[in-house]
Amino acid sequence: MTDTPEKPFVPDAFTSPQGLDHEAFRLRPLGPQHNESDYAAWTSSVEHILATPGYEGSSWPRQMTLDENMGDLTKHAREFATRAAFVYTVLAPDCETVIGCLYIYPSEKPGVDAKVRSWVRAADADLDAVLYRVVTDWLATSWPFGRIEYAVRPGA
Repeated sequence: MTDTPEKPFVPDAFTSPQGLDHEAFRLRPLGPQHNESDYAAWTSSVEHILATPGYEGSSWPRQMTLDENMGDLTKHAREFATRAAFVYTVLAPDCETVIGCLYIYPSEKPGVDAKVRSWVRAADADLDAVLYRVVTDWLATSWPFGRIEYAVRPGA
């Protein structure tokens, strides 16, 4: 009996985008350099994030220290580098302030290629539908996924 190799999340020939620029935000791979701004963004918006479509019943966000957050960001950077998952920080147009996050993970559902979640901090709630629309279009045009799971946003 031989084991069938697991299908890679993205094809070997695929080059993952290093970002996306929009007039209202910038997407960049999430990494340890974003720790303090990322921590400030999500800790100021826990209730808002938990009310965001796709986060119902989620175990995150949860109480964490800044050091624990650094561990998460390091893990996400490693996942991006190994192409196991792609996590982007959502930055304000100045590219300094974290205003949210975008997660692109392999789906466990048959027939679905990727599970996508995103959040924006409560102070930028008006960008949630914009981010959803822009990311949905970007995934359709720049990524090798046939079918994604991404909770629709009101007003999107």
